[in-house]
Amino acid sequence: MAGRSRYDNPFEEGGTDEVNPFADKATRGAPASQSTYSGGSFYTTSRPTPPSNTRLSPLPPEPADFYNDFSSPVDIPMDTSKDMKTREKELLAKEAELSRREKDIKRREEAAARAGIVIEDKNWPPFFPIIHHDINNEIPVHLQRTQYVAFASLLGLVLCLFWNIVCVTAAWIKGEGPKIWFLAIIYFILGCPGAYYLWYRPLYRAMRNDSALRFGWFFLFYLVHIAFCVYAAVSPSILFVGKSLTGIFPAISLIGKSVIVGIFYFLGFAIFCLESLLSMWVIQRVYHYFRGSGKDAQMKREAARGAARAAF
Repeated sequence: MAGRSRYDNPFEEGGTDEVNPFADKATRGAPASQSTYSGGSFYTTSRPTPPSNTRLSPLPPEPADFYNDFSSPVDIPMDTSKDMKTREKELLAKEAELSRREKDIKRREEAAARAGIVIEDKNWPPFFPIIHHDINNEIPVHLQRTQYVAFASLLGLVLCLFWNIVCVTAAWIKGEGPKIWFLAIIYFILGCPGAYYLWYRPLYRAMRNDSALRFGWFFLFYLVHIAFCVYAAVSPSILFVGKSLTGIFPAISLIGKSVIVGIFYFLGFAIFCLESLLSMWVIQRVYHYFRGSGKDAQMKREAARGAARAAF
C-alpha cells in the first residue's frame, strides 16, 4: 500500500504487485497470463471461436397493402333515396297513430273524471290483489277512521267464518256428521264475498263520492250482517242446523262430550260477539254522519224522483 499513490485504482486489473492468496506458493510469483489451474476434467483453457457471421438475415419487406387490402371489393348495401323516403313515411305514420291514441286516452280519462267515474285498480292484498282499496288517497280525512273500522269488521267476519270451519271440523271428527261441515263451508264461500259486494263496497263508494243512494244500500245489507252475527253468536236450532255455527248453545251442548271442541265453540262465540259489537259501532257512526250531512233528505228526494220517473 505504501508504494501506491492516492490516485491509483485499487480495483484495477493486471497489476504486477497483486498476489492471489489462494494460489500455490510455487506459482505465486508467476506472471498472471500463465495459469496452472487444471479445473478438472471439464475445464479447458482454449476458448471457442465465435462464428464469423452472428447476425440474422432480415425479413423481406411487407407489401404496402398488407394490412389494408382494398383491392377486393366489399359489398355494402346502401339505402337508396326511395327506401329512405319510404321509411320516413312509415315512421311519421306510426308517430301520428301514437299521438292519436294518446289524445284519445286522455280525452276518455277527462270525461270519466268529469262524470265522477274512478278507475279502480286491484291493489289489495299486496301479495295477491283481488280488490281495490285505497282509503288514504280516496276517502276524506274526517271519514277515514270510520272506514278503517268498517274494513276491520269485514276482516272480522272473515275470521269468524274461518274459525267456524275449524270448530265444525273438530266437531265432525268427534262424530257430529259431515252435514254441519258442508254448511260451514257454504257460509264461508257465500259470506265473505257477499259482505264485500253487498255492504262494504257500497259504503266505500258512498264515502268517496258522497252518494246518498249508496248509503241507503249500505244500511239495508249491514243490518242483515249484524242480524247474522248476533244469530251466530247465539246459534239456536231454528233456521240453521244448530252445530254448524259456533254459538253459545252448541258450545254448552258439546262441552260435555268433548272439552276441546267445547272450548273451540266458546272461542267462536266470543269472536262473533266482538264482531257484533264492532258492527253496531260502525253503523252508529255512519248513521250520525248520514244524518248530520243531510244525506237522509237528499236520499228521500232522489227516491221520490225515481218513483215519479217509474210511475210516468
